[in-house]
Amino acid sequence: MAGRLSHVASQIMAGNGVVSRSGASSLRLRSGMGLPVGKHIVPDKPLPINDELVWDNGTPFPEPCIDRIADTVGKYEALGWLCGGLGFFATLGLMATLNDKASKIPYTPKVFPYDNLRVELGGEP
Repeated sequence: MAGRLSHVASQIMAGNGVVSRSGASSLRLRSGMGLPVGKHIVPDKPLPINDELVWDNGTPFPEPCIDRIADTVGKYEALGWLCGGLGFFATLGLMATLNDKASKIPYTPKVFPYDNLRVELGGEP
């Protein structure tokens, strides 16, 4: 019985089986869409200098990998924004630490009957 099952499995997975035919055709055609990023071109000559800095995915307009935001924000303006943001979060953390009620009362206050035992603990009747 096991021999027959392995024979059937080998027939299905072999070159003339249904699974291999459907798998091969779908991998070959990719439903007519092609590869995800265009054709893969194997370089046959040396690459140009700084070729790794250009994202060329097969479209007519390759993009630079580095954004060109460095010209619009100055060094000291970026430092000011960084210090302002870090200062805001440091102030927020300090206020949260100072206003931490759990550290001021580390236990749950007990509630007793008879007006919280006011008279029994020496209060005015």
